[in-house]
Amino acid sequence: MINELYEQILRQENVRENLSRLRAAVKEEKEYKAAKALLGNGKEAEKFLLSNDPKVRKNAAALLGDLEIEEAACALYEAYRKEETLFVRAPLLLALEKTDPYPYLEELSKRYELLCSQEVKEEEKKHIQNELHALERILRKDGDACGHTFTGWDQRFTVMLTTNPAYARVTADKFQARRKGATALGVQAVVDGLWEVADIRTYRELLFPIALGREIFLEDGPEIFVEALAESRVLPLLKRCHEGPAPFYFRLAVKSGLSMEERSRYVRRAAAVIEEKSGRALRNSPEEYEFEIRLMTGKSGAIRIFLKMFTIPMERFSYRKKTIAASMHPSLAAMLLELARPYMKVQAKVLDPCCGSGTMLVERNKILSVREAYGIDVFQEAVLSAKVNTKEAGMEVNFIQKDYLRFAHRDLFDEIIANMPLRGKRSKEEQDLFYEGFFNKSEELLAPGGIMILYSNENGFVKKQLRLHPKFWLCKEYLIREKEQFWLFMIGRKRK
Repeated sequence: MINELYEQILRQENVRENLSRLRAAVKEEKEYKAAKALLGNGKEAEKFLLSNDPKVRKNAAALLGDLEIEEAACALYEAYRKEETLFVRAPLLLALEKTDPYPYLEELSKRYELLCSQEVKEEEKKHIQNELHALERILRKDGDACGHTFTGWDQRFTVMLTTNPAYARVTADKFQARRKGATALGVQAVVDGLWEVADIRTYRELLFPIALGREIFLEDGPEIFVEALAESRVLPLLKRCHEGPAPFYFRLAVKSGLSMEERSRYVRRAAAVIEEKSGRALRNSPEEYEFEIRLMTGKSGAIRIFLKMFTIPMERFSYRKKTIAASMHPSLAAMLLELARPYMKVQAKVLDPCCGSGTMLVERNKILSVREAYGIDVFQEAVLSAKVNTKEAGMEVNFIQKDYLRFAHRDLFDEIIANMPLRGKRSKEEQDLFYEGFFNKSEELLAPGGIMILYSNENGFVKKQLRLHPKFWLCKEYLIREKEQFWLFMIGRKRK
């Protein structure tokens, strides 16, 4: 197929279409290698950079870039330098980036500065922005744009710590603040330094609310939103807590009821206007960004803006090197175990019979140190992942790949903690039998006076097994996620 397409191209047959088909074909590794060998140094393909058809020039450049033919770099640069059709310039640069742009960095930097200083016609903005982005990619790789270092640890900030709003107090009680309160997203507070909150384990994200000064709605359009954003403190905020000058590289995320197509269209337009209004001090870089500007809509439909800074080193969950599909987010595990703290004891012997990637065990040990820990899971991938994570956390755990219902141990455990498996493809009857077996086995293994800490969305099955197992009693329960009916149960083992 590759040979036939290339021969047709050289014979000037359907050149535009065949170049496009050839590009599609080389996405397969086998075809890529064949095309790479066939084109050699790219001299024959370079001739099409001089075609009268701009789409042929575009496709030829893209093909040379796809195949990473370094010998074509000079021809690509010369074609870019002479190219007058706006939509062809960015593809030429992207191809040059994949070959060898380094001999031309000085000229490309000058071109970038020129484009930034020029007034651009409205109908040309899209293509000029694409060209600027392509230039930025090349110049950033050469270190033209440095990453920023966060230096604002001791500055005063308004922050949002996202967590389950029903249990925001679990997070709020862990730090002092000038002001703090629960919101629909978690805990909003004014703190005198980020050191106060950086190591708290019970929130998911650290965000910075950005006041827009007036109510803006999605239907007002991206231009109106960006005008309000430009008047906000977002750029001064970034400058005051980072070392290094602008530009700052961002991505824009929209969390709303828009369809995927509407959201994509809004993001593209808004990101372009943010660049323009900020004088390119803020630059859209969805693949290599330092910050996220997050747009959300509240109940009224009004836009709310939050800034997430990826420049802030967050080490809370650095142990989590491996995950599996069923892995629980560590902030949720930390929050659940904080709720269960009154029922735990120091130096307990702890068993997690559905250990997954080990998150519950690590977070349990972070709250109160354990004397001995066991993790069981039927899946090899889970056990292997858990071994990596617990080692990173500096925690010794005895792992066993086995069905919990077939597990036996000569000693009893002080605590059994579990993120209970979802029903999945099991029938209701099969799930009922699983819970029966789980409680039977746990009754064998839990010491008198011990505690089970279970996170489950099977409230009915848990309550049924409590009725059938009189040695257990329900100490406390919390409804964690009302919509999906996830509950946290603290279940005690009677002493007699």
